[in-house]
Amino acid sequence: MIRIAYRLLIILMLAAFPARAEDALAVIMAADTPLNTISLAELKLIYLRKNQIDAQGNRWIPLNLPVNDPLRRRFSLTLFSLLPEAQDDYWNVQYFNGINPPKVMGSEEAVLRFVATTQGSIAYVRQQSVDPRVKVLRLMK
Repeated sequence: MIRIAYRLLIILMLAAFPARAEDALAVIMAADTPLNTISLAELKLIYLRKNQIDAQGNRWIPLNLPVNDPLRRRFSLTLFSLLPEAQDDYWNVQYFNGINPPKVMGSEEAVLRFVATTQGSIAYVRQQSVDPRVKVLRLMK
């Protein structure tokens, strides 16, 4: 019963934030990355830190915005069907096993700068925030 109520709450929250084309989330990496696309399944594994090394042997560095940032909340709901704070138990167990959660950056500009200059970093920003420093691998509506 609680799970049904929780799922209904998520659906209502998603409906409260209708996606428009200009509001799409862009999953980004540095402009010179050899990747051109990424699946949602792989992105989920990267953000759960279950896939820590890419096909070329480089370390993935997933980035998040702060927990209360509306963009982070949308990303988390879209990718995991959970709000960020609902993942606390998962990260407590992972941390106990020596696995740290994704790094948190303070703003979209900080994300863009870090991604543009750090090999293996992957993040999300609003589609309209994308600039030539980064490459869009996936749009999430």
